[in-house]
Amino acid sequence: MKRIYDFSRNPAVRNYTVADLKALKGSGKKLSMANPADRDQITACVEAGIDLFVVGTDQMEDVRELAPAHFTGAGSSWAQFGSDDEIVAHAFEAMRRGADMYYTLRSFDVMERMAREGIPVQSHIGLIPTFSHHCGGLRAFGRKADEAMEIWTTLKRMEDVGVFAVEAECIAEEVLAAVNDKTTVVTFSLGSGMAGDAIFSFLADVCGETSEEDKPPKHAYAFGQVGRLHKQIHTERVAALGKFHVEVTAGNFPYPQTNISMHAAEKEKFLEALDKWTPTHQ
Repeated sequence: MKRIYDFSRNPAVRNYTVADLKALKGSGKKLSMANPADRDQITACVEAGIDLFVVGTDQMEDVRELAPAHFTGAGSSWAQFGSDDEIVAHAFEAMRRGADMYYTLRSFDVMERMAREGIPVQSHIGLIPTFSHHCGGLRAFGRKADEAMEIWTTLKRMEDVGVFAVEAECIAEEVLAAVNDKTTVVTFSLGSGMAGDAIFSFLADVCGETSEEDKPPKHAYAFGQVGRLHKQIHTERVAALGKFHVEVTAGNFPYPQTNISMHAAEKEKFLEALDKWTPTHQ
């Protein structure tokens, strides 16, 4: 663990720092990265030993309570804010709340502006689902040499404006392998092969849960069957509720063993008192 001061100048510790991630280049060491979406998932990731997290900014308090030492990125969606000033303000807010880096898809100017202020900026290369209209739909990137060079030039442009890390999504593995050690930018490989400095996968895909897509993408490998268990839980829940409904409408429930009875001889006392009761005020 490394002792640090966070962006709000509070003493803290982290399993990895920005410098540690930069030092992964050429080391042969790989880190795991996932995106827990709630408190249960954060706890599961901690217990499983996942190295790095990326979450929504509104989850930072939960992360810092449940995983105070984990390097964690936060950010915003493309359309969440309308102006550069708003996105930069949100980056500062995320960092104040305990984030270790800030994810953005905004312009190079915005990335550079954040980097100049000391914010570790993460961006995105390859397949960017938000921009899938522009590239003809969801597809792989870098399978042809000219597109591979576009990835390289974009990566170097990001490096020039101070970007610290990128999510490299659905890039041909040969491309990421060729460029990874030619840049200082830390790469989080999502479906882009082993060359990334960290290997990122969506928690739902790892656990075999319901995906955003009807058919999970090629890179989505299920190491578990949580989705099957969710379906089993739903089936059991519906069956239990159905039995409850049937027993209520049949006049059978509540059952004698689920009811509360008065102490012995107290019922008679109560009924006698009830019969004798008269209102105090007429």
